[in-house]
Amino acid sequence: MGSDENAEYDVAVIGGGVNGTGVARDCALRGLKVVLFERNDLAFGASGNSSGMIHGGPRYLTMDPDVTYTSCLDSGHIQKIAPHLLFRVPFILPVNKGRGSRNELDLLDAFFDVYDKYQPLKGGKPHVRLRGDEVRSLEPGLAGDLEGGVTFDEYGVDGVRLCVANALDAAGHGAQVLVPASVTSIQANQKGCTLGYQLRQGSSVTGGRVSAKRVVNATGAWAPLTASFAQLPKDAARVRPGKGIHIYLDRRISNYAVMVKAIDGRRVFMEPWQNTTVIGTTDDDYYGDLDNVFATRDEAQYLMQALSGVFPTLKQARPVGTWSGVRPTLFEWGKTEDELSREHTIVDHAPHGAPGLYSMLGGKLASYRLFAEEMSDTLCQSLGHSARCRTSSSVLPGGEPALSVQELASRAGLEPLAASRILYRHGARAERILERIERTPADAEVVCICEPVTLAEVREVIESEWATDVDAVSRRTRLGLGPCGGMRCAQRCGQVVAQETGRSPAEGRELAAEFLRRGLKHRLPVLGPKQVRQEAIALGHHRAQLGLAPGGNGDFEGGSKWTS
Repeated sequence: MGSDENAEYDVAVIGGGVNGTGVARDCALRGLKVVLFERNDLAFGASGNSSGMIHGGPRYLTMDPDVTYTSCLDSGHIQKIAPHLLFRVPFILPVNKGRGSRNELDLLDAFFDVYDKYQPLKGGKPHVRLRGDEVRSLEPGLAGDLEGGVTFDEYGVDGVRLCVANALDAAGHGAQVLVPASVTSIQANQKGCTLGYQLRQGSSVTGGRVSAKRVVNATGAWAPLTASFAQLPKDAARVRPGKGIHIYLDRRISNYAVMVKAIDGRRVFMEPWQNTTVIGTTDDDYYGDLDNVFATRDEAQYLMQALSGVFPTLKQARPVGTWSGVRPTLFEWGKTEDELSREHTIVDHAPHGAPGLYSMLGGKLASYRLFAEEMSDTLCQSLGHSARCRTSSSVLPGGEPALSVQELASRAGLEPLAASRILYRHGARAERILERIERTPADAEVVCICEPVTLAEVREVIESEWATDVDAVSRRTRLGLGPCGGMRCAQRCGQVVAQETGRSPAEGRELAAEFLRRGLKHRLPVLGPKQVRQEAIALGHHRAQLGLAPGGNGDFEGGSKWTS
């Protein structure tokens, strides 16, 4: 998708995470002329690597009750505008018998009495206090002598699909969405802003410049770097990046999400999420490369130790990978990571010598829509534009009434599981995939068996959702994230990406190999010695089949100690 170099925009948004796509959508719905730049891929950062929950945040209730309120409020709105993407996740917080356990249970009961006051905002159910035998009947896998527990509920979401839906709606209302496109310079003055950028299309790179009356820096943990393009002072857009990792298993192993204390007293959790189980999360200051964030063996063991101690059958399941993201937490000195605020703020850089440039700092997935509304209100006020926000009531693409699983499966000739996964990801837009299959029945081929993902869906996300490589297809469809690690599907997907984007077969093979290399780094922290050796043999064999040179030691960076 190209851009008109001479075009003038009302608003240029930098960053394709949930805040950036949320602002682009809101401004486009209000009738503003918008362009969005994303350097890597939609939801590449924290938005696509979070815990996957639109949650009210009981943990924030004691320190930041406003965060809990806004998160619950926005959760209710997001459920209405993206009903196909959200799913209820009931939690159990168990308490083992021991000294003070009855008091602990009483305190939890009282705490969730307060949290219950926020439940109507997000359509949640009030908490329930349970006896030990009641907890065990709900979740037989729990170990220990249980005093009791409490239940509460939150909502799960696929953060990538939420970002894609916002970008689709922005584009549908006239916004220009450029992915992958790197902003390289920002020149701001009283007349407006000029942005230099580079747009990557396959193996070619083209440069350009656009003008915009207002520019929004919505690049999350990258915000200080983006602000530097406008020669702003070093601390003009300061955040305190916090790394969080998650482990995912090859199946659902529990009826409920379980929240427990780790060895250091932090609360961590295990949750049934879509068709997997997710374990999370850590929270550590991060000083590394934001474009290459991977879990470590120590971080994975920290989580596994906490959960396997109370849910022993966890050790019988197969961890198949990790994901890692960096939170753009508001900067504060002298606090631990857990004590940092999850609030958000808008910085007007006019006092820093860059009128018309704003930075969105902080925030969380659960209140993204409200943050985007506040940013858009600020932009409209500065532009003298009177249109009001409609994002709390206007349904996102896919949120309209959709086909049933049975109808989609029957008409497309798919297994019900494949149909249900397509409907979850695309909602009413699944009809576009059905139309592809009806036009070309061969596109019903299942490319990724583990998820499963069809050829029609792969083509759809390349053509309509800005997917430009295998990794981007995976991000939108979860292709290659199952037990096989992409060995069964990466090559086929690379072929399709090359066909659809006008690249050579050799480039398609290299896209597949790069996806496998990166995926391996995400799996290494949860693999044992034998599995690592098997991965090395499988990857080497796969590269030989693709006709590529053997991979270097970088393929197994961080895992060499397991292969010795």
